[in-house]
Amino acid sequence: MAVAGCPDYFLHHPNYQDNVERAANHRQADLIGPSFQQSTNQNSPSHQEDDVDLEALVNDMNSSFESLYASYSVQTESTPLLHNGQPHRPAAFHTHAQSTSPHQRLRRSQPMHILAVRRLQEEEQQYRTSSLPAIPNPFPELCSPASSPTLSSGSLPQCQPSGKYIIKIFSEDGMGKVVEIPADMTARDLCQFLVYKNHCVDDNSWALVEHHPSLGLERCLEDHELVVQVQTSMTSESKFLFRKNYAKYEFFKNPLNFFPEQMVAWCQEANGTIPPSQLLQNFLNSSSCPEIQGYLYVKEMGRKSWKKLYVFLRRSGLYFSTKGTSKEPRHLQLLADLDDSNVFTVITGRKLHNAPTDFEFCIKPNKVQNEVKELRMLCAEDEQSRTCWMTAFRLFKYGILLYQNYKIPQQRKTLLSHFSAPVRSVSENSLVAMDFSGRIGRVIDNPVEAQSAAMEEGHAWRKRSQRMNILGSPSPLHPSSLSGVIHRTQLWFHGRISREESHKMIHQQGRVDGMFLLRDSQSNPKAFVLTLCHHQKIKHFQILPCEEDGQMFLSLDDGATKFTDLIQLVEFYTLNRGVLPCKLKHPCTTVAL
Repeated sequence: MAVAGCPDYFLHHPNYQDNVERAANHRQADLIGPSFQQSTNQNSPSHQEDDVDLEALVNDMNSSFESLYASYSVQTESTPLLHNGQPHRPAAFHTHAQSTSPHQRLRRSQPMHILAVRRLQEEEQQYRTSSLPAIPNPFPELCSPASSPTLSSGSLPQCQPSGKYIIKIFSEDGMGKVVEIPADMTARDLCQFLVYKNHCVDDNSWALVEHHPSLGLERCLEDHELVVQVQTSMTSESKFLFRKNYAKYEFFKNPLNFFPEQMVAWCQEANGTIPPSQLLQNFLNSSSCPEIQGYLYVKEMGRKSWKKLYVFLRRSGLYFSTKGTSKEPRHLQLLADLDDSNVFTVITGRKLHNAPTDFEFCIKPNKVQNEVKELRMLCAEDEQSRTCWMTAFRLFKYGILLYQNYKIPQQRKTLLSHFSAPVRSVSENSLVAMDFSGRIGRVIDNPVEAQSAAMEEGHAWRKRSQRMNILGSPSPLHPSSLSGVIHRTQLWFHGRISREESHKMIHQQGRVDGMFLLRDSQSNPKAFVLTLCHHQKIKHFQILPCEEDGQMFLSLDDGATKFTDLIQLVEFYTLNRGVLPCKLKHPCTTVAL
């Protein structure tokens, strides 16, 4: 009779049936106890061994094994497994086995159910794992939620990078410089290092820019951000730029220029009577709930189309209303989260994304590197609206950290002012200001008069060169040649650049009042153009040459105020507004590393 799962050469073996019967007797003895086996041995004569139904016996063994392993799974620790998969037997079973005959004590290896053994081992491992005690959290206030008594995977502190890292910094002229920095260096520290190495003017307006050319995105790093951590989220095409940014903390000085009343919700509720100081306090205070609202063009994910939606920016995220301008929770849907994202300026919006306006910005999750589909593209109506949205995003995300970053340079400047007395050499201490305008020279004791005399002496070379030109002296300091080239050595002069390029440079360095640059005029080869930013709008003023008494001058107001060169013009309008909407304050400069 064939048995399921047994090869034919086992069935024809002469001792096969004897071995199967002996194994069944021992297995039944283990399952039903010694007393039942003794009664069975007495009532079952040995000549009945040939009539055993092997198929029924094997099926009975299978069911017995299942019940046996089910009972053992509860007592896993007290019944360890042997290498052959058979469980260890208690002492009572060994006592009964010793009372059997020597022929029955002979045991042979039996076929085992591998799946059952594996399941038993898995249950044992699962039981041991679940029985491990939970790790108590020594800092429960750092967990989320706050009432969690154990450490979760998200609450464990992340490993901070250590050691030295190689960073490549690019200037605006495309030249790069490789520097080695520690892992804990912040963006402010790196900017201070570059200012010191390149002998730049330290006016606390330098910034490190994260630039993604393939996506057309860039943003200024906050002063407290670690440069190495930011670099880990950048691709091989991305790079750091070193440039000025005067508008980084300008909203602390002139908040009303950055937050129009119609875009701030609680300004409308208070009829615009909130003072500027209270306006910033509401943004910096984490317990308050300010809100920026207005229309934005939103690009659909994975599509090229744009939709104009009414959007709300809160501390919890960016939302849009599905029903007009309704603020009801059932009409709001989440557009983007603030915690794990950063806001970027889109510099090629019209070309890459077919943006409806030039004032596009983007919310980029930190985990996204090159996937354009994962970016949340937004577009504002004008520059002031875009600046308001982006500034509010930074305030909601970083809060009081931005104010601390803004105050650190001022505190350092105040601290250094107590030790600001210049250390002069012996030769400098022996020099005094003198006035030789009279018949006898005199020492100038008044410091204000001494400073004005020094300024007059600084401009004396222009007067001397003009007198020499009138007398026909072949001096190399010819005013027509010197006045035409002396301004090219200044940082604020940028030569023959287009109107669009001047807009781009001023936008990159911050649209603040008084940001300016000078360039050659494209329409008149003898004229120049002053490009000035006022109230986040860029205006252009043409500087025309004019002649008087055989001398050439430059004027910005049709000859009412005349200057011998551009340096005099810039110095005058730095001190006087004149016909301009504001004084010249921040020169737009580029520095080569």
